[in-house]
Amino acid sequence: MMNDIPTHTGLEAVDAGLAFPFTALIGQPDLQQALLLAAIDPGLGGVLVSGPRGTAKSTAARALAELLPEGQLVTLPLAASEDRVTGSLDLNAALQDNALRFSPGLLARAHLGVLYVDEINLLPDALVDALLDAAASGINTVERDGVSYSHATRFALIGTMNPEEGELRPQLLDRFGLMVQLHNCFDPAVRQQIVKARLAFELDPPAFRARFAAQQQAQIAQIREARTRLASLAFDDAVHARVSALCIAAAVDGLRADLVMLRAARALAALDGAEHITIAHVDAVAAAVLAHRRMVPPGPQQPDAPQPGTSGPDDRQVAGDNELDAPAQAAGAEGDWGYLPPETAGLKPVKGVLPLPPKKP
Repeated sequence: MMNDIPTHTGLEAVDAGLAFPFTALIGQPDLQQALLLAAIDPGLGGVLVSGPRGTAKSTAARALAELLPEGQLVTLPLAASEDRVTGSLDLNAALQDNALRFSPGLLARAHLGVLYVDEINLLPDALVDALLDAAASGINTVERDGVSYSHATRFALIGTMNPEEGELRPQLLDRFGLMVQLHNCFDPAVRQQIVKARLAFELDPPAFRARFAAQQQAQIAQIREARTRLASLAFDDAVHARVSALCIAAAVDGLRADLVMLRAARALAALDGAEHITIAHVDAVAAAVLAHRRMVPPGPQQPDAPQPGTSGPDDRQVAGDNELDAPAQAAGAEGDWGYLPPETAGLKPVKGVLPLPPKKP
């Protein structure tokens, strides 16, 4: 059984009351872009925001909810049970009255809005897995003793964490579509702008919000238009090639990074109002896609492989004692952790061992 859960409409539905305007955020362009992409295409799998305290993680999540059609923000508490998150079924009603009664959970309430999970790294792994499943698939299914109920869960998942309090397991990290790593701001001018804006908002929230009303409405219209254009944008071979090259260079596991990067580039192209997805769109989203999947650190591109007849790292000079030369040792130490050069295995006579008797004719 598949149903959509009705939600309230209007910007006044934001749970936290008057939210700080999304367009008034200062000094967080990467975070704003990632959140907008998740709002345009919730199937990306959500955004994980990692950073120290006081870097506007929760402020940005609440601000995003105002830009979505229903303005619905649902916050998942750390102590939430599985039934409270996914919903529950009344089995007695199903057995006695042959009627299916579903009690919606937080996933149902977040449909078409934002599901915000603060300190997601402190949640049980099974619960995080359920959240990521619902966010990526757009469907939540509750099963109890052979009875099942499914409903739509198209929401933007935003999880925040402080890395000082522990990390998510790699298997769960990879399930997040995008990741943004925030850092403390040490630019005096930017710090002053942020503090002034926050003080002005706290002094008179309605007046502060009125100053950004036009920008907010323009951003809402931009998201709505991008959603309608999303399916019309196609990927060409050049875009595919760039995505593959970036993911291979990062040595990611599996193909999820390729899929997410393509979808994120498409969402960005739709947000920009572009006619085609370009390599520039891919490059603009690559950092957020690879931040939590990269197996090798980013760095300068490696030189091309040497052509036949030229010297290269594989052309080793073998000395009389069968040892590698110094350049080859350096290349092996940098390219393969734990690499040990071959050593000469000398044969020495063993004393006290009797020779074998001669064979009989």
